[in-house]
Amino acid sequence: MLHRWVKQAAADPQHAFPGQGQMKPEQIEIDRLRKEVARLKAERDILKKAAAYFA
Repeated sequence: MLHRWVKQAAADPQHAFPGQGQMKPEQIEIDRLRKEVARLKAERDILKKAAAYFA
């Protein structure tokens, strides 16, 4: 396990340990996309309810 940590730190020292308040750019993008998906689902649900109301 220690060997793996040393390899991670050597390969990408800035992002080797993202749990310490640093997120990899990929993780930031994933979080942004998850928030966008949640927002779009909420919009879709509102539109479904509105369509059912006016039908």
